[in-house]
Amino acid sequence: MSRGSALLPAEVRQWADELGAETFIGTSGRVFPKAMKASPLLRAWLQRLQANGVQFHPRHAWQGWGADGALLFDAPDGRHAITPNATVLALGGGSWARLGSDGAWVPWLVAKGVPVRPLQPANCGFEVAWSDYFRGRFAGEPLKSVALTFGSFQRQGELVISDYGVEGSLVYAVSAAVRDALSAEGTAVIHLDLIPHQTEAQLAQKLARPRGSRSLASHLSSRLNLKGVKFALLRECLSPAVLDDPLQLAAAMKALPVALVAPRPLDEAISSAGGVAFESLTPHLMVRDTPGLFCAGEMLDWEAPTGGYLLTACMASGRVAAQGVLEWLLVTGYSLLNNH
Repeated sequence: MSRGSALLPAEVRQWADELGAETFIGTSGRVFPKAMKASPLLRAWLQRLQANGVQFHPRHAWQGWGADGALLFDAPDGRHAITPNATVLALGGGSWARLGSDGAWVPWLVAKGVPVRPLQPANCGFEVAWSDYFRGRFAGEPLKSVALTFGSFQRQGELVISDYGVEGSLVYAVSAAVRDALSAEGTAVIHLDLIPHQTEAQLAQKLARPRGSRSLASHLSSRLNLKGVKFALLRECLSPAVLDDPLQLAAAMKALPVALVAPRPLDEAISSAGGVAFESLTPHLMVRDTPGLFCAGEMLDWEAPTGGYLLTACMASGRVAAQGVLEWLLVTGYSLLNNH
């Protein structure tokens, strides 16, 4: 499919297209299936694998290792123990418990001496102490064409006001840095530029014009086309004194502080960070202290991104692990032609 162990994003899109699950690149640069759901791709993929001789054993829940090193599975007809020549674990992270990625594998690998860093939410929303009015009136409203700054991070895009706080692509992009800051310092304040296409001086000049008997809401709407959720956010985050001062208000519009309280729980996250430490693995993702055991995908310790990148990276790591399995079987004298 590609050179060496590389797996290029364009090749993953071609693979999906060949399975009848065409993709497209969104305005954010991320890749999505045209059907906007993964189930058609998964069904077509499973059918192809079965046609190529892959055997599936559904409703078999892995339960770790037995005392003799065998893999233990609970199935409808009882417990099974198998001792394969090589094992690839691709068990996901901990953010999709309802689909099986619940992190149940962590204690089993830790007991085996494999270093595993704690699973944490990645690409997640964050809680904000909204007022009852703001939460009830604006939950679900998008904040479009804003720029978010946090430390060295600065990007323009879109986020969404939720009943618990904030979420959306712009928030997910900075989630790792915010999560780590909250863990280390207990606080994290992002700054939002509500009108990124105008300078602070331009805003101050327009705001300084007399508004007469008009309300502040009418004034901002006519002068800056700022209204709706953006105006409500200003009232939510600023004092009346700042709202009444054109210079302070202009500065706040360019860097509105929003205090984030905590990340949302792991099971609500799009993906997870943490997992099997890379230093415990060979370049082919085999556990150094457990020959023949390989790990791949989101159970590895990395900040799993979204928008096509997660699928590409998981498949690329699976490819690396598969190549490692082939080399391992050759080293141990196992023949694919003479064994089943």
